[in-house]
Amino acid sequence: MTLLEVAHPVSSAITRRRLLGAAVGAVAVGTGSGAADGRGRRRSGRLERTTRAQVDERYTEIYDATIDAVVLVNVFGDEIPAGLGSGFVVDGDYVVTNDHVAGDASEVELQFRDEQWRSASVLGSDVHSDLAVLEVDDIPEAASTLSFAEAEPTVGQEVLALGNPLGLDASISQGLVSGIDRSLPSPTGFSIPAAIQTDAPVNPGNSGGPLVDLEGDALGVVFAGAGQTIGFAISAALANRVVPALAEDGEYEHAYLGVSVVPVGPLLAEANDLEESRGVLVADVSSDAPAEGVLEPADGVESVDGDPVPVGGDVIIAIDGEEIPNQERLSSVLALETSPGDAVEIEVVRAGERETVELTLEPRPDVDLP
Repeated sequence: MTLLEVAHPVSSAITRRRLLGAAVGAVAVGTGSGAADGRGRRRSGRLERTTRAQVDERYTEIYDATIDAVVLVNVFGDEIPAGLGSGFVVDGDYVVTNDHVAGDASEVELQFRDEQWRSASVLGSDVHSDLAVLEVDDIPEAASTLSFAEAEPTVGQEVLALGNPLGLDASISQGLVSGIDRSLPSPTGFSIPAAIQTDAPVNPGNSGGPLVDLEGDALGVVFAGAGQTIGFAISAALANRVVPALAEDGEYEHAYLGVSVVPVGPLLAEANDLEESRGVLVADVSSDAPAEGVLEPADGVESVDGDPVPVGGDVIIAIDGEEIPNQERLSSVLALETSPGDAVEIEVVRAGERETVELTLEPRPDVDLP
């Protein structure tokens, strides 16, 4: 069961994209049909060796073009190091990292690629998205800037994780996007939606660093590694909403629906006489939430093949025309496509019939952290 609330310097960005575009273009040219010998045969062996060298060079080009934006974040408590992580420069004067890296600190120490140290103040931090924005008065001239990617990540896409794993500065690891629209745990009780799963190795110290694509843009902010080649990053789509608000206002308001839901699997569909196993059933509605009095929660439990299954509640199947096949999609739609104050139309299956109800989303309430 899941609780749901349910710009950078143009010149540097253009230079980086042109540089990386040239590198990628070189690879694309190299992967053509190859040269022919005097009798028209392809010299595939030489082509394969050249392509591999070009791919290796591409990673080096991306690393060289992006690593100067990456910093080591050192958090002190009682004059001793209390935490270590990564971050990266965006918009010239700001550094993005994780909320769990910055913690409760008002100031942190940053080490840049050229070994220079700077003090940074924590402008804003959001535990719900695990993002924090730091401000640095005098960023070293050698530091570069990263932009968040505009394109959505795709499964199988190559990525690079940059950061300081185990305190080993300016490290790089390579992998793929293994999954998208993952939900990450949060101490708030609300999940972090739209996360990216990757097999690029990430370790303690990588948190807060960028997960970059092969154009040198940040696809996400590394969240944590779960071992066995499974790591996660907070998506650029969510960061693009949260980071500007943290920089300007010091906080970000998440849209709140106020329901607990369970996925509609075969057993739940059978118990509720549903035509298909899709959508999410409203198991509970929070008191004083936008959904109270609008969405109907489950009102009983039935046993199906010996398993208790909630019955009688609304099944959410769409929001503002966006299909909601599962919990992850519900979280993503609320987080990325709505804001507090928005009136949304929710299509539900209620007592076997489709209905559309409307409610106005509110800001997520404060939570008591453990």
